[in-house]
Amino acid sequence: MPAPRALPRRPAPLFLAPPALAAALALSAGDALAADIDADPSTYQALVPTLQPGDTLHLAPGEYLQNLVVQALNGTPEAPISITGPEDKGAVLVGNGNANTVEITDASHVVLKDLTIDGKNLPNVFGVSAKNGNANTVHHITIEGCVFRGHGGSQQTVAISTKAPTWGWIIRRNLIDGAGTGMYLGNSDGQSPFVEGLIENNLIRNTIGYGAQIKHQTAWPINTGLPATPTRTIIRHNVFLKNDAPSPDGDRPNLLVGGLPPSGLGADNGYDIYGNFFFHNPREALLQASGRVSIHDNIFVDAVDAAIVLTNHEMRPLLRAHVYNNTIYGAERGIRFANAAADGDLVLGNLIFAAQGLTGPVASDVGNEIHALADAPTVVVTPSLTLGQMDFYPLPGKAQGDPLDLSLVAAETDADRDFNGVSKADHRFRGAYAGAGVNRGWPLSDDFKEEGVTGEGGSSGEGGGGATGGSGPGTGGAGANAAGSESDEGCGCTVAGNRAASDASLLALLFTGALLARRRYCVPWIRGLRPLRSRWSLPR
Repeated sequence: MPAPRALPRRPAPLFLAPPALAAALALSAGDALAADIDADPSTYQALVPTLQPGDTLHLAPGEYLQNLVVQALNGTPEAPISITGPEDKGAVLVGNGNANTVEITDASHVVLKDLTIDGKNLPNVFGVSAKNGNANTVHHITIEGCVFRGHGGSQQTVAISTKAPTWGWIIRRNLIDGAGTGMYLGNSDGQSPFVEGLIENNLIRNTIGYGAQIKHQTAWPINTGLPATPTRTIIRHNVFLKNDAPSPDGDRPNLLVGGLPPSGLGADNGYDIYGNFFFHNPREALLQASGRVSIHDNIFVDAVDAAIVLTNHEMRPLLRAHVYNNTIYGAERGIRFANAAADGDLVLGNLIFAAQGLTGPVASDVGNEIHALADAPTVVVTPSLTLGQMDFYPLPGKAQGDPLDLSLVAAETDADRDFNGVSKADHRFRGAYAGAGVNRGWPLSDDFKEEGVTGEGGSSGEGGGGATGGSGPGTGGAGANAAGSESDEGCGCTVAGNRAASDASLLALLFTGALLARRRYCVPWIRGLRPLRSRWSLPR
């Protein structure tokens, strides 16, 4: 047999793939196939089960009369699955009494955005629910920009409810209006922990019971995927408002956070509660907390007794309580420790206008400024119990003293930022504002809180910090060329390198353009069929 003939060498490529093109070639098939899909009330139920990582289902305006079931949908951190409505919230998911309006089961990395969820005041219909205890694990769910209405059929009707092990949830910039309970996170028996959550920039008003409650926790279930290392749940920049309506099933605080497992996983977790506005509770505290809590730079207005209550609750102890730089107005008692914090406390730099500023067994009471209610006009701009009129920003030269030592709390989230999100600078201000004079931050009102400040000089006024918070746009990194000309100064690259990168990016775009061209489609699906997905094969 003759020896096999040597194959001819392939000709050398015309160019080597630059890094940007190599990155484009490395796109996963899932990324390349991610799609924007249009749906309406007649098609959405058939389309939801077909969603894959990276897909976005766009719901058209209209009323969606059948329950939205989010079951076995699992995105990824880089490519979540999204179900969104139009920006005007015109896609309305309507409760029908058969089940909760949105039910989430065995799902992860899913985003629900810009939806209106209307419970029609049916007493047993929740807005968004994850239930069934340990049989259901849901994590990294985002609920953002939604409107929850019609969930006031009873005090036990909940806008957002979790009764399964959950972690990594983000609940952001939602309006919850008139619910029986705004959020009920965790089960009443303590066996469905809500862990490592981020609850921010929500407006929760006129609830019959809790604005929000995170339940106490017993020993965690095993083999659920719950985080093995200590985590914190962050509750920040929310507005919690109550009215005088009765609470027939018992009076409730605007916010309650419960205690932690007695040992094992989760026992070292905690809560960071800051930058929130709590207004009015005719029969209960504005905030009640157990476990391990950091409560700073909040504003509390109008409580019948204590604005903040730190206590053992549901057989879970108060472990550690750091309460600093809060402003409290219109309460019989400002801060009440019903029990001593087993692992220590720090009550520091609060500005309190109340008959009694601080009561109970407190070990560390430092730099707090306490005034009678009648003295408030001499300290802050406009003390009031009327929304839209109140302004608790310090007058020039007021609510300040020797610099506070915040080293013990330096590792806590945004411990160096005030209610407006500006730097506390030298830490000499008392209360939630690190400044005096003119408040250029968000005016306290029945609306979403906006972070940051407006106008030159920040919100510091006379002698304040003057640095804006992290919510506004930045000014560019060091070495940025103001004139916009090509320069290697400050960025570690040359003009030629920039041009090469630009060429590489162009090549990458040319290559990936075809892959990513199928961005949005609307096809008359046959009900129950899976949408056809493009598959690409490159020439050899």
